Amino acid sequence: MKKKLFYLIGVIILTGAGFFGYTQFFQKEGSAVKYKAVKVERGNLSTFVTANGTVNPVTTVLVGSQVSGTIQKLNADFNSLVKKGQLIAQIDPAIFQAQVSQATAKVENAKASLLNAQADIATARSNIEASKANVVKARVSLEDTRRNLNRSLELFARNLISASDRDTAQTSHDSSAAQLEATLAQQKATEAQMESAKARVESAKAQIKQAEAELEMAQVNLNHTRITAPVNGIVISRNVDVGQTVAASLQAPTLFTIAQDLTEMQVDTNVSEADIGRVAKEQETTFTVDAYPQMTFQGKVTEIRNAPLTIQNVVTYNVVIHVKNPQLKLKPGMTANVSLLVAHKDNVLKIPNSALRFRPEFAKREAGVPQKMSVSAPGPSPSPGASNPEQILERLKAELKLTPEQEASITSILKDAQTQIRAAYRAGGSEEAKAKGKELRLSNRLKIRSLLTEEQQKKYDQMGQRPESSSGPAPVYKVWTPVPGGKPVAVEITTGISDGSFTEVVSGALKEGQEVITEALGGSSKPAATQTQPAMRGIR
Repeated sequence: MKKKLFYLIGVIILTGAGFFGYTQFFQKEGSAVKYKAVKVERGNLSTFVTANGTVNPVTTVLVGSQVSGTIQKLNADFNSLVKKGQLIAQIDPAIFQAQVSQATAKVENAKASLLNAQADIATARSNIEASKANVVKARVSLEDTRRNLNRSLELFARNLISASDRDTAQTSHDSSAAQLEATLAQQKATEAQMESAKARVESAKAQIKQAEAELEMAQVNLNHTRITAPVNGIVISRNVDVGQTVAASLQAPTLFTIAQDLTEMQVDTNVSEADIGRVAKEQETTFTVDAYPQMTFQGKVTEIRNAPLTIQNVVTYNVVIHVKNPQLKLKPGMTANVSLLVAHKDNVLKIPNSALRFRPEFAKREAGVPQKMSVSAPGPSPSPGASNPEQILERLKAELKLTPEQEASITSILKDAQTQIRAAYRAGGSEEAKAKGKELRLSNRLKIRSLLTEEQQKKYDQMGQRPESSSGPAPVYKVWTPVPGGKPVAVEITTGISDGSFTEVVSGALKEGQEVITEALGGSSKPAATQTQPAMRGIR
């Protein structure tokens, strides 16, 4: 009996020790760790795309000079208000005035040459008339001498006149014929003089036109010595002084820079290729400038330019934001820190992002591996990013009506992207995985787009242009709620938009006022590790 009693007491002691050790172990594992918790609340959330830009006037005119010379007078300075056509600078006109006088003299000389040619025509015309009269007279004389010759030949044949009388008649006839030939030749020469005079008239007219063109050019150059304002505006830059020589031989030098209207300004921003798909026209924007750090200026997107700008392998696109500047506080060249509103929701349930990143140490040991990483869509993404390739594929199938062949190819692309990001995570952690995700995003999007029909490509591009939308499957996360005297309890939720500090809770068991853990403050366990999943949410 004593032996049995001894064994019974031993069993009781061992059982009690085991129970005590078990409870102590899990108490240390769970309840001994102190946690910081915050309450779930309701409020407004906005998602922004941030970028840097430069404040510029909407219209800036560079006023130059088309002629070279010395600045004689300046009628405008920095910040001068000018009106269109107003004289703002004068280049020394002496040389150009002399060129105008010289060209005027050439015109007058050409006109005198024309008058001389016209006089020669009149003289030639009268000479032609005289030549015609002489020809007629010579013809009459020749006809008279021919009759005398015929009569003399007939009388000589009857031996009624002597041979000398016949020879005299022959000589008279030959002389009249020669005179007619000479008169005809003179008439032709006079007609040639007439044609020459006409040619000189046409030449004189051409010389007049050429001289008038030179005069016009000289007058234009003289007018260009007067530098006038091309638009109404304000002078924001003056680049010359009185007495300075400007040379316009190769290109027009810039004398003034005039902003047409400083009450209407624009901000030229550079948005990265990863964010440009979420930017659209008419989006509301806010920005600040260093000159007024406490002021927030309002604007609106008016233009998204397609020309890419690549700096150190980073591709950006110029987004133009229109802003009113009635008080003229914004000045050209200011650096603007721009926030473009891409999504906004009122009165939503929200939790701190630190609650999404938190994961207790015991949960990590129980799982044995990090939680499944979130691999966002390498193409258009509906919200903070679809949480896995299956969700991405489901959205593409629903909106693009994929064929089985397209579905198989896109599945392969998405899974390959997930594999590469996981490998990057194992090699270098979340930052390496994030960089890999950015690298894959554009290339995978192009791969997916190449598999689509023309109609599907249009829809796919529209998907990429949408601001943050809740139309697709939302990512699923675990958050942890505290239990007095016990281990934290995990609650699965789906999330929506995020402003970088808080994230919307779309669905799940969380309620307003309920507490969620954001960090471990200390205890017998090591500091809690953070979840991998939220760190990957921004890869798109």
